[in-house]
Amino acid sequence: MTTTHYPASQRGYVDYGWLDSHHSFSFGNWHDRERVQFGALRVLNDDVIKEGKGYDTQKVANMEIISIPLKGAVSHTDSIGDSGIVYTDDVQLMSAGSGVSLTEVNASNYDPINFLQIWIFPKQLNIAPRRQQRTFDPAQRIDQWQVLVSPFLQEGGLWINQEARLSITRLNPGKELTYTPVFPGNGVYIFMLEGSAIVNGQVLHSRDGLGITPSSLDELLKPGDTGALSVEANVQSDILVIEVPMFA
Repeated sequence: MTTTHYPASQRGYVDYGWLDSHHSFSFGNWHDRERVQFGALRVLNDDVIKEGKGYDTQKVANMEIISIPLKGAVSHTDSIGDSGIVYTDDVQLMSAGSGVSLTEVNASNYDPINFLQIWIFPKQLNIAPRRQQRTFDPAQRIDQWQVLVSPFLQEGGLWINQEARLSITRLNPGKELTYTPVFPGNGVYIFMLEGSAIVNGQVLHSRDGLGITPSSLDELLKPGDTGALSVEANVQSDILVIEVPMFA
């Protein structure tokens, strides 16, 4: 396996006044040719939006767009006639498919919000656009993985048009979990939301990332090899795992 550490301090940064954002991968006015994407994971933005402000209406096609509020709430409207407020502990997934116009703004006129904006390339192109939203009980992620997004509805997450999964945990100090990729050959991107943990021997701190991939097609899971990753918390830690295809 190949492991790449993405320190929080090396993320791209933009400040537009109304928006303060850190980019794990190239986006908008910030570009790093060494950090364009991680397999099918194209965007991982850590956005802070001022009260009453938000993104202008934008048209997007053939992208799975996941919004995860960490603090505050996002107000969403789109061209397929859907709308809603996405609160902390909610997750929204917009399958842009053949094309959709959407607007997302801070639902509060008094306080800033912080949310993750995640874009993943789809498996099937030009599907009918669709929006999903669900509230996830944070108690169900304590010292265990809680699936937020998955192509398998039986896992309890939002359905995604890709062989990809998002899982989250709140791991107490000294607790250890393993994560095993569901799809052989997939890469795993670990994003430390808060805290500090050791992942496959690498110490990660808040907002650090760690990408773990097979080195080549010949290094896909071997017989008897689960490809499991070890995660051990140094302090109470919130950890997001994004599993995505790496090869077209």
